[in-house]
Amino acid sequence: MSALDPAAADLAKRAAAARAVSMVTEGMRVGLGSGSTSAWFTRLLAERMAAEGLRVSAVPTSSGTARLAAELGVPLTRIEAVGRLDLTVDGADEFDPALNLIKGGGAALLQEKIVAAASARLVIIADPVKRVPRLGAFPLPVEVVRFGWPVTRKAIEDALAPLGLAGRRTSVRQGAAGPLVTDEGHHIIDLHLGEIPDVPALAAALTAIPGVVEHGLFVGMADCVILGYPDGTAEVLNRLGVAPRAVIDIDAEMRDEDA
Repeated sequence: MSALDPAAADLAKRAAAARAVSMVTEGMRVGLGSGSTSAWFTRLLAERMAAEGLRVSAVPTSSGTARLAAELGVPLTRIEAVGRLDLTVDGADEFDPALNLIKGGGAALLQEKIVAAASARLVIIADPVKRVPRLGAFPLPVEVVRFGWPVTRKAIEDALAPLGLAGRRTSVRQGAAGPLVTDEGHHIIDLHLGEIPDVPALAAALTAIPGVVEHGLFVGMADCVILGYPDGTAEVLNRLGVAPRAVIDIDAEMRDEDA
């Protein structure tokens, strides 16, 4: 699908987030994802808590999400305090028909994967542009320790060749003052692959490299993907099929601002 204009994309993200917020029930321990789509979920969750008196505890997946949730009055806790989460709602940079994901465009992939793995259910919210037949057009982030990172980068490049990805470009994610440093103090190496022939094989190869902390391939982790559309509707995709599209109310003020 071709890219949406910013106003349409925002409406689609909001529609997906609204559908996900309806899944939250009293007393849930909820993981809050990172990125612009997940920010909509955090905002709408705060609105529902204020309107209904809904009580939840939330674990953020990045410092940015933690700041937003605190500003909105969503009570935060640490993952080590709760151990297991009932539900995590997060975005994705790409997802394929098997609901495998590329995540990490916002450099929060490590915390996102830890929280996702500790969740009984991982729900991904996205606009239709994120739906692809095969992963790889979006650069794949790999989080690496800073010690010896050029050696790790070379090992990553060497590991690509047996997987039909020889010669693909890699780049070190840049921040304001040199290589970007993640919340956990690491660097990000982006892999510009174009297309990934075997997602599980690449995930295993990257995991095996010393110096790689984590990669942005989320294989078999998503329970469903909620696609939002600019007209305010959303559909739920899972491994068993597609649920009927359900209308999500978007208030007139939102339409007037973003149309």
